[in-house]
Amino acid sequence: MLHIPEGRTAVLVDEELALEAARSAFAATVDGTAFPSLAVHGSDPRNRFTLKPSASATHAGVKIGTYWPDNPGHGLPRHHSTLLLFDQTIGRIAAVLELGTANAYRTAAADALAVDLLARTDATTLAVFGTGHQTAYEARAVARTRPISEILIVGRDEDRAAQLAATLTAEGHTARASNAEEACAQADVIVTATTTRAEDPPLFEAGWVRPGTHISCMGADAPGKRELPPELFARARVFCDLPEQARRMGESQHAPPGTTLIPLGEVLTERTTGRTHDSDITVFDSSGIGLQDLYLGLALLKKMDISL
Repeated sequence: MLHIPEGRTAVLVDEELALEAARSAFAATVDGTAFPSLAVHGSDPRNRFTLKPSASATHAGVKIGTYWPDNPGHGLPRHHSTLLLFDQTIGRIAAVLELGTANAYRTAAADALAVDLLARTDATTLAVFGTGHQTAYEARAVARTRPISEILIVGRDEDRAAQLAATLTAEGHTARASNAEEACAQADVIVTATTTRAEDPPLFEAGWVRPGTHISCMGADAPGKRELPPELFARARVFCDLPEQARRMGESQHAPPGTTLIPLGEVLTERTTGRTHDSDITVFDSSGIGLQDLYLGLALLKKMDISL
């Protein structure tokens, strides 16, 4: 059995590889073989993990994504991902790839793909809600996709928001901390990457979002999580990775009955239209599917000149 450790995949992954893998994954969703994910928890209910199965014409596997909130006390990150690839002849594990860092690139690549397909081409101001591990990856990925001239960081902890803004500024971006209303008023693209739940207030008010804004919701990926004000669905065209899953564990679990969910893969493959007018508000509901992990893992193996 092949084992590719975290140290190796973290060095090999980059934004271009992750984005191309995302394109392949979302294109593959249109043939009907995308499977929904399962969100569960460990013996301590605070410890959560998801199982994301996948299959292509040649490969199959499952990604296990874990969130153990006490891990910093053990000197480890809260999030980790492990991809198991099957031997298609005998149905046993052929390879194990540790993808903690690569998963951050993978998630941000889906965001970048959605922005590329749905946001206005002249989008220059990005507002990011959240100051956690994933947020910087999202900001960098979107900034590669549109001519972003300013990044506004909104966080509950002002010090962490300022620290993230300083990190992005040091990397060559123009970034600063902001409040929610100001960020929405100025943003052409909004990205939410938080752990907010349905019992918490939404991150912003629906009326603050300007016509023409694109919103990528990256944090609502389990039952009970929510980032957006439900009223926003009535003003927006809503896209997702997999409608069945989005209604069960994505942002769309809180959408009004009858809300139309458009698979992003259908926009990518030109089976349907994304943005129809500059004034459209578009929402991408990303809860994450196993095909993203499968194609990312295969791309990493190809880069290592390894075939299964």
